[in-house]
Amino acid sequence: MLKKLQKFLRWIVLLFFGSTILSVFLLRWCPVYVTPLMFIRCGQQVWRGEKIRLHHHWVPMAEMAEPLPLAVMASEDQRFLEHHGFDFGEIGKAVEDYRRGKRQRGASTISQQTAKNVFLWPGHSWLRKGLEVYFTGLIELIWGKQRIMEVYLNSIEMGDGIYGAEAVSQLHFGYPARDLTRANCALVAATLPNPLKYSSEHPSAYMLKRQTWIMGQMRYLEKHMDLETLRK
Repeated sequence: MLKKLQKFLRWIVLLFFGSTILSVFLLRWCPVYVTPLMFIRCGQQVWRGEKIRLHHHWVPMAEMAEPLPLAVMASEDQRFLEHHGFDFGEIGKAVEDYRRGKRQRGASTISQQTAKNVFLWPGHSWLRKGLEVYFTGLIELIWGKQRIMEVYLNSIEMGDGIYGAEAVSQLHFGYPARDLTRANCALVAATLPNPLKYSSEHPSAYMLKRQTWIMGQMRYLEKHMDLETLRK
């Protein structure tokens, strides 16, 4: 009986690693048309008796405005091109703030957010965080920075029922993502900490202030970082 259980568990482990690695390889080239979060949000809308809202249009990064990757880096992860999926400096700061009783700060990198968006579900359990670490390592190894950024910009939640750069550009600005201005890109990036609270269509005074800050950080990154990795 023990041997059968060991054999069963061995097959489960092999199936898990085989299927996850294969899916990451396939998504290295295939567009990501749906994510777990999209299904979850649709389920929440149905539960509340609301009409389903799901706006998502995959476009290659070459068809997005050039400043957009820079804007989200300035807002979310300024060391995106330097780390290997995890920013241990930011993690350390978050732990220190928690110990001091300060407001919790996010320490997730763009790579971690992409792994969570594409393969996992929202939450703070140890299981989900462990899987996030696993998938982040895989996409860093198999996809590379340009593909991670492309998937991130196509899958990230950018409003109520809005996912990705093309959808938010069409709905909030009235033109495709390739025509977003530098200021538009900074405004979209300003919503990312909480896209259900902040809107790039009707920005508050706080949003406009954050937009100005992000544009300043974009100029700084242009001067101090080699951005060619995202443009190849």
